[in-house]
Amino acid sequence: MKTKILNKATDMFLNYGFKSVTMDDLANEMGISKKTIYTHFENKTKLVEQCTTHLAESISKGINAICALNKNPIEELYEIKKFVMINLKNEKSSPQYQLQKYYPKIHNSISAFQFETMQACVRENIQRGVSQGFYRDNLDIDFISRIYYSGMTSTKDHRLFPPDKFPVTTLMDNYLEYHIRGIVTPLGRKVLNKIINSNPE
Repeated sequence: MKTKILNKATDMFLNYGFKSVTMDDLANEMGISKKTIYTHFENKTKLVEQCTTHLAESISKGINAICALNKNPIEELYEIKKFVMINLKNEKSSPQYQLQKYYPKIHNSISAFQFETMQACVRENIQRGVSQGFYRDNLDIDFISRIYYSGMTSTKDHRLFPPDKFPVTTLMDNYLEYHIRGIVTPLGRKVLNKIINSNPE
């Protein structure tokens, strides 16, 4: 039952927002009593914490699985972006923004985990891209991996990128293209243009 509650709560939080979904909403949706939920989760904050941790770990495993396929490094970044967007429901309820606003301690903890995960993945991606001739060989890998994470984080800031002006899917596509164009060789640019022109979504 705990797993069922966790899965349903995660789905509802991503679809409607961490602030919007109440314990009553969750109980009604599952056809159970709030008492049953509180048997497994002390309060909503604990539920949010376990949902976000579970989701972050699940996405991390999925990203590692994509990286293990050893795809072309540029294609790999697009596959990861697609996978993350699907798992975050295209961020239609702006989960990270709401998490930061209403549950800052949980957000900070998840952000630290995401940073470690993304750093390892992006560093490996850059190293492989350089060795295969898709990325320039004079890159400062530590700088690029950190600036990539910083930029990804900034796109979640609604003060900088209001959702009504910057739809999340378009924003992610634009940011990823911006990142890749800054580091590719002529060979890498050909691969990038082919991906963009083929409209991988």
